Amino acid sequence: MLSRHFLRSKVLQLVYSIHIDPVDVVVAEKNFKHNIERFSDLGNIQIAALVHFVEVSAAVIDEAQHKYLPTEADLNPNRRLPNNIFIQRLADNYDYRHHCKDSNVNWGGVEWDEVFRQAYAGFVKSPDYVQYLNSEQDFATDQQFALKLFKYLMNFEPLRDRLYGESLMWEDDFDQIAQYNFMMLKALDQSLNEATLIPAMHDDRIEKDVEAYRFAHDLLLVTLRHSDEVEAMIRKHLRGWEFERVAGMDVLLLNMAVAELTEFPSIPERVTVDEYIELSKEFSTERSKLFINGILDKFIIELRSAGRINKSGRGLIDPTMLEEDSE
Repeated sequence: MLSRHFLRSKVLQLVYSIHIDPVDVVVAEKNFKHNIERFSDLGNIQIAALVHFVEVSAAVIDEAQHKYLPTEADLNPNRRLPNNIFIQRLADNYDYRHHCKDSNVNWGGVEWDEVFRQAYAGFVKSPDYVQYLNSEQDFATDQQFALKLFKYLMNFEPLRDRLYGESLMWEDDFDQIAQYNFMMLKALDQSLNEATLIPAMHDDRIEKDVEAYRFAHDLLLVTLRHSDEVEAMIRKHLRGWEFERVAGMDVLLLNMAVAELTEFPSIPERVTVDEYIELSKEFSTERSKLFINGILDKFIIELRSAGRINKSGRGLIDPTMLEEDSE
């Protein structure tokens, strides 16, 4: 489920960290593998938060019945939330339970209990919850409600803050991983049962995930081999600009772009150029997108002339257009 754009950004961040604090290739590979596993952990924890919230709601309802002076509502509670069909099937699913075990999901402790009880106290006051209590119960209705609840939890600041404390890596990518999880939950249908495949953020059982991971892993290794060569290429094509004034992140982006242009024949040049322009917007300076775009056009001409770019398929760049742009 991790997109190639997301994986490129993770490679870039690791390449940057290696630039600041050099390590050998073996350590770099281990770090990359660990990082991907931690993103899968976050994805599993986000889903588990939805299930645990419902478990907490059941506990709160049961406790209210044993108050010293319970109200009529306490004694005769509406159990729509604890009995949510979609969430109960998810909780009973083998893959879900396996993912939780792999990621060591554990909501134990007073602090976690307080976070979920606080979330529950706020959510039961929402119009979505009131509307849900008065709706007809079926799988589709319960699924739609679960999606709203998932959004609520992923935007609940005390929960986010507690999770950020679990890993420094998670804050920047929390929302993107939550979006992947939201779409995964939305795609499940009434056939959901114990045996349904619930994909992790990175799932070795899914060929696209395996291919995406292999792409990112290879991109990392090739990028680390290209650094000296790319610096020389940048210096050659600079006009009225000293290399020392080029943003360090732009140099790293160009290292990755050259690696992708020359070593990944199935990825069209235009896809590569567009991807690194987008990454420059996210990670570098305001002017970087123009610099990256212009210098990559020159790189492609040079690499094509040297016979180092051999692409096939759709999305290729017309070399004639590049030559006109460079004049």
